[in-house]
Amino acid sequence: MTTSDTTATDSSGAANQMWGGRFAEGPDAIMQAINASIGFDKRLYAQDIAGSRAHAAMLGAVGILQGSDAEAIGEGLLTVLSEIEDGKFQFRVELEDIHLNVESRLTEIIGEAGKRLHTGRSRNDQVAVDFRLWVRDQCDAATQGLSGLMRAFLAQAEAGADWVMPGFTHLQTAQPVTWGHHMMAYVEMFARDRSRFDDARRRMNECPLGAAALAGTGFPIDRHMTAKALGFDRPTANSLDSVSDRDFALEFLAAASICAMHLSRFAEELVIWSSAQFRFARLSDRWTTGSSIMPQKKNADVAELLRAKLGRILGATVALFTVMKGLALTYSKDMQEDKEQVFDAADSLMLGLAAMTGMVGDMTANREVLKQAAASGFSTATDLADWLVREAGLPFREAHHVTGTLVALAERKGCDLPELALAEMTAVHPGITAGIHSVLGVENSVRSRMSYGGTAPDQVRAQVARWKAALG
Repeated sequence: MTTSDTTATDSSGAANQMWGGRFAEGPDAIMQAINASIGFDKRLYAQDIAGSRAHAAMLGAVGILQGSDAEAIGEGLLTVLSEIEDGKFQFRVELEDIHLNVESRLTEIIGEAGKRLHTGRSRNDQVAVDFRLWVRDQCDAATQGLSGLMRAFLAQAEAGADWVMPGFTHLQTAQPVTWGHHMMAYVEMFARDRSRFDDARRRMNECPLGAAALAGTGFPIDRHMTAKALGFDRPTANSLDSVSDRDFALEFLAAASICAMHLSRFAEELVIWSSAQFRFARLSDRWTTGSSIMPQKKNADVAELLRAKLGRILGATVALFTVMKGLALTYSKDMQEDKEQVFDAADSLMLGLAAMTGMVGDMTANREVLKQAAASGFSTATDLADWLVREAGLPFREAHHVTGTLVALAERKGCDLPELALAEMTAVHPGITAGIHSVLGVENSVRSRMSYGGTAPDQVRAQVARWKAALG
């Protein structure tokens, strides 16, 4: 965005009245191309018009504008909005940005009154309020999208609350868990993401309109009125900070980056689980593609693309931090480079949330394969060690050693722990009894994990119920 107090001429040499009379010659094509932002900031049209209507109404209410002018401006802006939404509006690059494009067309429609709209404000506070309104809308959209995704995971968790599967550390079998418990882990992750967007929204909900170029204005404006009209909690308290702050965009990008990282983690699991080697889950044809040469292939391309989206979103975050890091107060033209990354990140995030919600909703767990995998890899070894502590009175470190010896024995024999004969186990430690088999089965293992937040089916169902009630 350009500042409100610079001036120039158009390419014909005539004075550009939006800039004023300071410059005698017009910008050449390269200057115009690098200076104009209308190619991307036209996305802010609805927010720009909303801010201008609130500003005009306030100017009329406090007597800075005649009531007839304020009313004409308000109605004229609705006409401009209708033209843009109907695809009839001609955006002009020589007018640089969305603000001047809207104001110029408004003046064409209603005449002299349109030139009075900019009283008591600057393009600096105008873009600050436009961009803040847009990012606020994206926080709302992200929160809504995350709620839908959480519901999709909840449905999977409820259906598979007692389906056993291997839990992994280092991508190696660790202990048996339930499918429902695994799904609920992502509910917790995405709930934190949702709270981050909500928290960022609360912090950004202050209105910079009325800060003008940087120092405020001498006109007797009512900033509380415009803040309320635009749904803000209050006006910003410092005019310098108002026009130079982009923390709200950075917070959105930071929250989006963490959320995209969570999407990427589950996308990675989907790629692994849907492979022929794992076969833990099947993705529907809606979310997979084939190969141009290998007819047997069913590729989890959507999940793979979701992994890559983090790169774009995180890149946008780094880009905006880099833009802002060296800027002295207040506005500098560098800040025109603050929007394209945010637009792209928001688009990528919303597409990712929608795609993941669809994949999770359509995903089918291969229950038998999950169960077989849960029973392999000595997954109940920890249960055996815990049993030795509880029933045989061994210190845990000794129980750990005994269990490791039994695992090595089973490994040599090519069997799993439940398949060892009782005599073989008692030969390792005489305190082992037939009761050991009560913990070696994977179903018994998961049922025993009744600590709060554990993998036991009853615990999973309790967490599902809690989150269903919270989401409504």
